[in-house]
Amino acid sequence: MNQPSTLSPDTEPQSTDTNSSDVSSAKSRKKHSGVGGRDATSIPLPEKVNRKRIYYSYCLSIGAFHIAALLIFVPWFFSWSGVAALVIGTYLFGAIGIPICYHRLLTHRSFKTPKWFERVLVTIALCNGQETPARWVAWHRLHHHESDHQEDPHSPLVNFFWSHFEWLIIENKGTDKFDLYKKYAKDILQDPYYMWLEKNTYMGVVIFLAHGLLIYLLAFIGASLYYGLGMEAFQLASSIFVWGVVARVVWVWHITWSVNSLSHMFGYRNYDTDDHSRNNWFVALIASGEGWHNNHHADQSAATVQHKWWEIDVNYYIIKGFQLVGLASNIVPPMHKRKAARAKELASQD
Repeated sequence: MNQPSTLSPDTEPQSTDTNSSDVSSAKSRKKHSGVGGRDATSIPLPEKVNRKRIYYSYCLSIGAFHIAALLIFVPWFFSWSGVAALVIGTYLFGAIGIPICYHRLLTHRSFKTPKWFERVLVTIALCNGQETPARWVAWHRLHHHESDHQEDPHSPLVNFFWSHFEWLIIENKGTDKFDLYKKYAKDILQDPYYMWLEKNTYMGVVIFLAHGLLIYLLAFIGASLYYGLGMEAFQLASSIFVWGVVARVVWVWHITWSVNSLSHMFGYRNYDTDDHSRNNWFVALIASGEGWHNNHHADQSAATVQHKWWEIDVNYYIIKGFQLVGLASNIVPPMHKRKAARAKELASQD
């Protein structure tokens, strides 16, 4: 398997903070034949993109959800229960499903869980409408391998809208093929459940739609028990559905897309990586830590992106919570702790 050339625990990037004693001064940069990289100001579209071919199913679904999400501005659909459903759903489905499961667990193997729990997390991730695990992982590993070079599937060096969502709706034969998934996500496809999802992609849609229907039914049953069967119960259930499903899905989409776009455009850099990755406090706030993106690109295998005390990483705290109840193990520490552990081990051998 030709794996993406991510940083290993023994390869540290150069820190732009001259006072840092935790990071080696040796530079570690990927070698690319294509255009782009840290010093580039713009790059062309990936070579196999065909702007004349639009994925209309993606356009229609993304557009329909955005239009339906506007119902949150209709007073009849407002309730504090709906707002609570949005907030809870953003963490329960969004944070746990995408940055924790798809990103840190599956893509970078930053920690381990029991296989049954991993599959539960994958099922939760599917409730965000962000593709099958093999596709998501393959695309993200390709992004790291080609970050801000021409074959990066979603670099903002093309333009902001391309990196934010256009790359999803315009044909790119470089990403839309099973060979790519076998190359960059072979380990994912070895799991029978994930291969089944890839062979039967409609099941991801079924799970996505079923979770929305289940939330509505549970909300209606709960509201009926409190208000009795009637318009009040219908209104509350509809509010929870609009806020906790439709608006939440759109919000989580934009959170994920913002990591691809804003976190490669605005912010500061702790490390001299060969891309435009940046630490963006706004994205870190809405994405529960994912916005410390330059830290992540410098240290991709770590389970945390918190390299300074104030770079709060809520997603990592959730992973540590899983560990407390026996659902997470082998959590990869940040590189400065790995280096300290190696130094201590070497010293003990002398």
